[in-house]
Amino acid sequence: MNYPLFSEWHTPHGLPPFEEIKPDHFEEAFIAGFKQNNAEINAIVTCPEKPTFVNTIEELERSGKLLRRVEAVFFNLAIAHTNDQIQALELKIAPLLALHEAKIYQNSKLFERITQVKQTAIGLENDQVQLVDDLYKGFVRAGADLDPENRRLVQKIDTKLATLMTAFGQNVLKESNSFELVVDAPSVLAALPEWVRDAALAEGDERGLNGQHVFTLARSSITPFLQFANDRDLREAVYRAYTRCANRDNAQDNKVILSEIALFRAQRAQKLGFADHADFMLSDRMAGSSASVRGLLDQIWKPARQRAVEEAKALQKVIQEEGGNFSLAPWDWAYYTEKVRQQRFDLDESACKPYFALDRVREGAFAVAAKLFGIRFILVEDAPVYHPDVNCYRVEEADGTLIGLFMTDYLARASKHSGAWMSDFRSQSHLDELVTPIVINCCNFAKSDPCLLSMDEVRTLFHEFGHGLHGLLSKVRYPSQSGTNVRQDFVELPSQIMEHWATEPEVMLQCARHVDSGEAIPMSLVEKLIASEKFNQGFATSEYLAASYLDLAWHEIGEDIPDVHALETAVAKDIGLNEAIDPRYLSTYFKHIFEGEEYSAGYYAYIWAEVLDADGFEIFRANGIFDTATAGAFRQHILEAGGTAEPSVLYRRFAGHDPLVEPLLRQRGLD
Repeated sequence: MNYPLFSEWHTPHGLPPFEEIKPDHFEEAFIAGFKQNNAEINAIVTCPEKPTFVNTIEELERSGKLLRRVEAVFFNLAIAHTNDQIQALELKIAPLLALHEAKIYQNSKLFERITQVKQTAIGLENDQVQLVDDLYKGFVRAGADLDPENRRLVQKIDTKLATLMTAFGQNVLKESNSFELVVDAPSVLAALPEWVRDAALAEGDERGLNGQHVFTLARSSITPFLQFANDRDLREAVYRAYTRCANRDNAQDNKVILSEIALFRAQRAQKLGFADHADFMLSDRMAGSSASVRGLLDQIWKPARQRAVEEAKALQKVIQEEGGNFSLAPWDWAYYTEKVRQQRFDLDESACKPYFALDRVREGAFAVAAKLFGIRFILVEDAPVYHPDVNCYRVEEADGTLIGLFMTDYLARASKHSGAWMSDFRSQSHLDELVTPIVINCCNFAKSDPCLLSMDEVRTLFHEFGHGLHGLLSKVRYPSQSGTNVRQDFVELPSQIMEHWATEPEVMLQCARHVDSGEAIPMSLVEKLIASEKFNQGFATSEYLAASYLDLAWHEIGEDIPDVHALETAVAKDIGLNEAIDPRYLSTYFKHIFEGEEYSAGYYAYIWAEVLDADGFEIFRANGIFDTATAGAFRQHILEAGGTAEPSVLYRRFAGHDPLVEPLLRQRGLD
C-alpha cells in the first residue's frame, strides 16, 4: 500500500503528485478511506464519556481526512481530465460513496450524541453554535430521525441517485464530444471574424482534422458561430444539435435518467416529511420556500418579458430590411442581435477581442484582487499539475504570508466537462493546525494561439475568480464551514460581485491591452462596451428565468412524472416565453440540476445572489470601487466568514442593511 494517495506528499505546499497517481490507485484508496472513516465514527459513538462539543462535534470534523483527500483528487479529475477508466470507476464509486455518507448521517447513536450536544451546549462560540445547528439539521434532513425501515429506503434512494446523476453528466459529455461541424464554405468562413476561424482551426487540429475549421457544442465554439455565421441553415443545425444534446433516443439519451432522478427525489422528500424536492431543498436555503423563489422570479419576469418583446421586434425589423422572408427563430437571435448592437453602439466584438488575451485578463483579475485585498499571485514553476494547460500560483498576503495555492485550467478539451466552475483539492481550516487551501478555477475557452476572450468570457473568468477568492480567503476553524460551504443561494455573491470589476473603466484601461501592439484599450471602445451593457437584457434575463422556472417545475412534482417535452412546453406556455427564446438549458443537458444535487431546485440562486451583488456593489461604487475599508469589510464578513453564520447575518454585517431588489433591476436595465 505504497500508493501516493496514502503517503505524505513531498510536493510544493502539499500539491497532489499527479504524475504518480494512476487511475488504478483510486478504488483501493476509496476502500481504505471508507474503512478508516468508519473506524473514526465508531470511536465517536462508543466514547464512554458524556457527549460534548469537543468529543463529538470536533472529532466528527477531524474524521474522514483520507477519504476527503481521495475524493478531492478523483472527482476533480473526473470532471476536468477524465478518461474511460475514470468514468467507469466513477459509476462504481458514486453509489458506494453515497451509501457511506448516508450511513454516517443516519447513524442513530451518532445523531443521539449530536442531539445531546445541541440540547446541553453552553458557552460555545458563535461559529460553534452555527456548526452544531447546521450539523443537527443535516442529520435530520438525511433521515436520522426516521424509523429503521424508512432510513434504509432513503439510503437506497441516495445510492440510486448517485448512479443516475453520474450517468447523466457522462452522457452529456459523450454527446457533446461526438458532435463536430466542419465548415469549408468560403462564403461562411469569410463572414466569421478571424479569431473565430483561428479557434475553429485549433479545434480541428485538436481532433486530428488538420487545416479544417471545426465547430463543437462547447459554449466557446457555438456562441460565436451563432453570432456571426451568415448561413441560416447551418445556424439552425448547430442550434438544434445543442438543444437536443442527450435527447436523441440513443445510448446517451437522458430523458429516462432525468425522469428517474426527479421521481427518486420526490419519493425521498416525502419520506423525509416534505411536500416535494423543492420544499426539501429550499428549507435549507436563504429563500426558504418555493413561494419566495417564485415571488422574486415573477417580480423580474414581467419587465424582462416585455423587454424581450421589444428586442424581438427590433431583430425582426432587421430581418425584413434585409429581405428575409421568415420569422425570428431561436437560432437567429444572436446573429441579428450582433447586427443591432453594431448599429446602435457602433460596437464590433471583433474589435474588442484583441484587447482581452487570456493571460492578460487573468493578470487583470489578479491586479484587482491585489488592490482590493492586498494579496499577490506568484507563478509556481514546475508545480505538479494534471494537464499541461494548468498553471499554479502561490497566493500571499502583502507581507509574504502564505494564503494558499490557486490553480487555473481555462481551455476546453475533450476530457473536460463543459461549463465553468471552482473547486478545491484542499479546503482551509485551523482546527488543530492551519491548513491552507488549494483552489482551482476551470473554464472552457476555445483553444487558440493566442487565446482571445469575448466580453462574456471575461466576465466568466472574473466570476469563477470570485468563487476562488471565497475559497482562498476563508479564515474559519472548522472544515465544514470553510470557504464556499455556505447556503447555495448565497454562494454566488462573491462570484457575481467580482464580475462588476471586469467592466469598470479603471480596470479595463489598466489591464486590457492589444495582443499585438500592447496599447491600452481606447477609451472610446470602453465607453461603447459600457453603453451596451444593458443591451439584450430582455433575452438574457428571459432565458435564465425560464430555466429557473423549469428547474422548479421538475422539483415541485410528486411521483407522477410527466413527459420531458410536455413539461418543457407547459412551463414555456405558463410563463408566456417568447417563441424565439428557449430556456438557457433544456432538461436533458441541464447539468446544474441533474448532474448533482446542489443546484436542484436552486438554479434561481444566481438571480437571488444578484440581488445581493447589485446592492453590495452600490456600496463599493458609493465609496470607491477600490476603497480599502469597504473591501476589508467584504473580506472579513463575506469571504473570510464562510459558513460561520447565517447568510442574512453576514450580509447585514457587511452592508449594514438587508438587500433591495431595485439595484438589480437598474443593473439589468429593467427598471
